[in-house]
Amino acid sequence: MPKANEDNPSALSQVQRRAVSELLRVSPVADDLARRFQEAGFGLALVGGSVRDALLGRLGNDLDFTTDARPEDVLKIVRPWADAVWEVGIAFGTVGCQKDARVGEADQRFQIEVTTYRSEAYDRTSRKPEVSYGDSIEEDLVRRDFTVNAMAVALPQKDFIDPHGGLEDLAAQVLRTPGTPQESFSDDPLRMLRAARFAAQLGFEVAPDVVAAMNDMSGRIEIVSAERVRDELNKLILAPHPRQGLALLVETGLAERILPELPALRLESDEHHRHKDVYEHSLTVLEQAIDLEESGPDLVLRLAALLHDIGKPRTRRFEKDGRVSFHHHEMVGAKMTKKRMTALKYSNEMVKDVSRLVELHLRFHGYGTGEWTDSAVRRYVRDAGPLLDRLHKLTRSDCTTRNKRKATALSQAYDGLEERIAHLQEQEELDAIRPDLDGNQIMEILDVGPGPVIGKAYGFLLELRLENGPMEKGEAVAALKKWWATAQG
Repeated sequence: MPKANEDNPSALSQVQRRAVSELLRVSPVADDLARRFQEAGFGLALVGGSVRDALLGRLGNDLDFTTDARPEDVLKIVRPWADAVWEVGIAFGTVGCQKDARVGEADQRFQIEVTTYRSEAYDRTSRKPEVSYGDSIEEDLVRRDFTVNAMAVALPQKDFIDPHGGLEDLAAQVLRTPGTPQESFSDDPLRMLRAARFAAQLGFEVAPDVVAAMNDMSGRIEIVSAERVRDELNKLILAPHPRQGLALLVETGLAERILPELPALRLESDEHHRHKDVYEHSLTVLEQAIDLEESGPDLVLRLAALLHDIGKPRTRRFEKDGRVSFHHHEMVGAKMTKKRMTALKYSNEMVKDVSRLVELHLRFHGYGTGEWTDSAVRRYVRDAGPLLDRLHKLTRSDCTTRNKRKATALSQAYDGLEERIAHLQEQEELDAIRPDLDGNQIMEILDVGPGPVIGKAYGFLLELRLENGPMEKGEAVAALKKWWATAQG
């Protein structure tokens, strides 16, 4: 296992203790699997992120292994042992499996991937890596993205393998590449995004030569598929320190290639002159939204917080009184959000939810100190639908003024709105508002068949419901008949 380095003995001895503790925890599963590989004449090593996380004291139940066995041999070894096996990644030399095991006093489920030693490189015009198998673990480690991910522990003997100084970089909290950054990013340009992602996840600094290569080679990211870019971007945004990763993407020009709406915000100042630029404001809103999360990272909320003001550059106007306005930037931003997220291959549902939040994020600012009628509150809830809780968080996060009095007033006003919503919800099912008559009843009362008129009648009754709240059936029937007489007249 790792030995302390004379230059930094305390840091390295600390990670050594963490690693021993973490590896002892997973030993029943890891050692059992390693012995089966050994009996079949192959080696097995815990590798990459699993070793890094063990050293950081945060190893979970997702374990990555590497081996000299070819995928067909791996399948023969794991099939009799695992509780489930999948071959989704077998074209890239990876076999996945699940193993349920008793660890100490608890039953635990392990998700395991075993990958054959390999090297991979991009063709200059290809979006997919070409995979070839290697014959040594050293050859496998040199192809990995960063030194902190290029360490291994050979099992079951637990020999620590670190040919590129990953342990020292881990202790120093720095991201470097095993070879030159240029070689690494040429092999797989997605590694430039991974540098930003790991900075966001781990809070590590990226080495200056790596940042320089990201600057010089940012254009190479365009050969990577939108799906791979999206997945990496998601991991960055869901990380504990997304500002750090996003700032690196902007600094190196990568954001200009994959999310150009973000660096465009640096040129703008907001209408209240409260911030240096809308870019900094948006990152602050993202951080404040994260602080309001209750059940773990929320990708929809975080994307909405990051993108909520991207319509401002296109709507900026200089008014006669010297102020800068961004009228309807929420509507323009919603369309831009939909376009960008669609290009990045997000699901239709996620595109719809995030762009809807962007569209609604300014609605509260018409509330003032509580001048909205009950019908306006109902419309707010109806328009937000299942996104209401996220809209609450986004709206609160969007207050970044340094003026404490103003911030307190806004917070109290929103408290008041939430109280009114809760009160109305006690009286009626506000988040599932429907007209007091359904389509079949409308057809029966008006004595008409299906057609556009039913939709118009339904819309009329819905507006009536929002304006007046619940109505008795007799009142609704009378109102519908009166509307019908006017519509025909």
